[in-house]
Amino acid sequence: MIPRIAIIDQNTLEATGLKSIISDIAPMADVCTFASVEDVVQEFDAEIPVVHFFVSSQVFIANAEFFLKHQKQTIILLAQPAAKRQFENFLTLDITQAEHDLLKSILTLFQRGHSQHPLPQTASQPELSPREVEVLALVVRGFINKEIADRLCISLPTVITHRKNICEKLHLRSVSSLTIYAVTHGIVSTEDI
Repeated sequence: MIPRIAIIDQNTLEATGLKSIISDIAPMADVCTFASVEDVVQEFDAEIPVVHFFVSSQVFIANAEFFLKHQKQTIILLAQPAAKRQFENFLTLDITQAEHDLLKSILTLFQRGHSQHPLPQTASQPELSPREVEVLALVVRGFINKEIADRLCISLPTVITHRKNICEKLHLRSVSSLTIYAVTHGIVSTEDI
């Protein structure tokens, strides 16, 4: 069964951006965006449960009864971090953070929520060499190529080759997507980034 994640937000741009990030974190999940709870209820039946609901605070307030029944699955998207106290019994996500911090927050929620029951991995995962794993870990920790070469006692062209091979094997290009991969595959922890 494919895990389902519903993003419920009337702001299409926010919902689409969050969908892109979550799809990178959990490529094996069916991530869908909706403008209302009614749309979610119509789309999904009880046989295929939604693993998580990412909802704007406005949608939550308008449908509090529904989300109280799904408290452990609900993550409230907050544009005003001070409002967190109002939702203290729910997981919250500050969507006003810088990209790096937002990514780290989502990964932390992902790790916390799935530490006991991780989402299934995709069938064909590329095999990185031990050296590529070392290079990847340093890249996502923010080291530049020269620093990586110095730390691993290898040449700068070798670091560049490893980075190129990592990106080709994983079909990823940005440091953000490499960070997601590294955290979700246990190469680094969210505290390291």
